[in-house]
Amino acid sequence: MSSRPTLDHLVVAAADLEAGRVWLERKLGCPLEPGGRHTDYGTHNLLLSLGPSAYLELIAPEAATTPARPRWFELDTPAMRARLAGRPALVHWVVRVGSLAGVADVRELSRGASRWALTVPDDGSLPLGGAAPSLIEWHSPLPAASLPDRGIRLAELVLSTPEAAALQRRLAGVEAPWRVRHGDTGLRARLTTPAGGTEIVG
Repeated sequence: MSSRPTLDHLVVAAADLEAGRVWLERKLGCPLEPGGRHTDYGTHNLLLSLGPSAYLELIAPEAATTPARPRWFELDTPAMRARLAGRPALVHWVVRVGSLAGVADVRELSRGASRWALTVPDDGSLPLGGAAPSLIEWHSPLPAASLPDRGIRLAELVLSTPEAAALQRRLAGVEAPWRVRHGDTGLRARLTTPAGGTEIVG
């Protein structure tokens, strides 16, 4: 496995997990896999392999849970709620690194046998509106390694931001099929599936 920073997962958010599952499974033509609950952040998720070392996460607020801190990925904000009212959206991506020593806003997290550290600001905000990645360090086997391979792959991740030049420099050395363009903040994932190509947008 490469020691360089590399794509860990894409984050697709939904207002409701079950409705998001139906929408995404129709778009991709394959089932999602069970994930779990994040009790600290009041969310739950489903997963999909993007190959042996990367995956897609579908995440949504867990309505019955009131977390003690703001939900990550800005899921508590009126703007994000309005954004997800029509359909799920690609809101963020996460890059895997070998160490988060010395990095700010790091949370040590666990669920079952999984252990990881993730950069999460206290207010749950997304860096550069989601175009800049969060960083993750796994202390347990990668989730992607245990997911069934449905033949879905990320062909290109297009990151739009008014701060394109700064993001381009920030991502130097990150192993992922990313492309930065100048414009309004947004993300677009071009995926290949056994049935052909498709896109998930922000």
